[in-house]
Amino acid sequence: MTNFKSFIKNNIRQYAMALALVVIMVLFQIMTGGILFKPLNITNLILQNSYVLILGIGMLLVILTGNVDLSVGSVAAFIGAISAIFMVQMHMPVVIAVVLCLVIGALVGAWQGFWIAYIRIPAFIVTLAGMLVFRGLTMVLLKGQTISPYEESFQAMANGFFLSDVFKVGGLNMIAVITGIILSLVFIFLEYKNIQSMKKYNFETLPLPITIGKTAVIVAAINLLTVSLAAYKGIPIVLILIVALIAIYTFITQKTIAGRHIYALGGNEKAAKLSGIKTKRVMFWVYVNMGLLAALAGLVVAGRLNAATPKAGTNFELDAIAACFIGGASASGGIGTIIGAIIGALVMGVLNNGMSIMGVGIDWQQAIKGLVLLAAVAFDVYTKSKSNAD
Repeated sequence: MTNFKSFIKNNIRQYAMALALVVIMVLFQIMTGGILFKPLNITNLILQNSYVLILGIGMLLVILTGNVDLSVGSVAAFIGAISAIFMVQMHMPVVIAVVLCLVIGALVGAWQGFWIAYIRIPAFIVTLAGMLVFRGLTMVLLKGQTISPYEESFQAMANGFFLSDVFKVGGLNMIAVITGIILSLVFIFLEYKNIQSMKKYNFETLPLPITIGKTAVIVAAINLLTVSLAAYKGIPIVLILIVALIAIYTFITQKTIAGRHIYALGGNEKAAKLSGIKTKRVMFWVYVNMGLLAALAGLVVAGRLNAATPKAGTNFELDAIAACFIGGASASGGIGTIIGAIIGALVMGVLNNGMSIMGVGIDWQQAIKGLVLLAAVAFDVYTKSKSNAD
């Protein structure tokens, strides 16, 4: 019991929102009469919120440095407009156009990172200016009009499914089912290796019953998701992209020197600089990365809409920032995880989806999401004050 209490106390900030996500999903499943967990709706939930998940990953790194990026929605719209000019008007090959768009997104991030990291203009001001500049450039490029349609191969990135018509049994896409089993085995193996590594270096590990319980819950969630997807059309291509990003950025933040430098920069910039970390370079590359992921989100949105529109990306930055804070990131920097940002994005997505199914107006949806964000940050401040008092 003592170990359990210690586990709860030390990990409450990490697991509180995961528990809240489960509660919200169960609540909406009941309130919507079982619609929330239907295979079609689960698939739509992933497709509709893919941009938040992508932006949340990049925004988490920015928030870890103690800053925010207000320009990501406008950058996403700007890249969407460029992609339409390349692919629809100039008939450029999809692969070349996508690569060029990602490079332009990285250059946009480098432009903003230069002013923030080397000229030392506050990130709030630089990215606010970027929000205005790139929204204006989007309007200039599109001339206030919508450009469409894209090639089907490009649309597939946002709307397509991986081997949807291959190997079906009883109406289930077995590729998705097998993927769930493989991911479960991989997770169990990685969890085992992590525990062995912690024991090797005499780190404290969780009690065995809690470890087994946590593993069982995550494995069950993975397989319930993949079976649900299998009952519709299988695994969305954009979900494969998101899972790859989660794996890559989790590895970067937790297992690499670059990741530790980002956390150190956000924890205490002066101390990080004195310890030999090139803080300006770290800050610069964080914004380059944010520009790259904003470009990727813009491409996904354009592919899903099958059009580039002047109003695309509106309020994307607010969704991404809210997802990170709801997922446990600290406004002061230095605290937060990729998985936390994903959980926060899913909380926002489930709230949007559930309230839409129930017929709640957009005005009330905005108000409720604002209250959820405020409650999450208040909880962060409360738990931090408690830990400091102890």
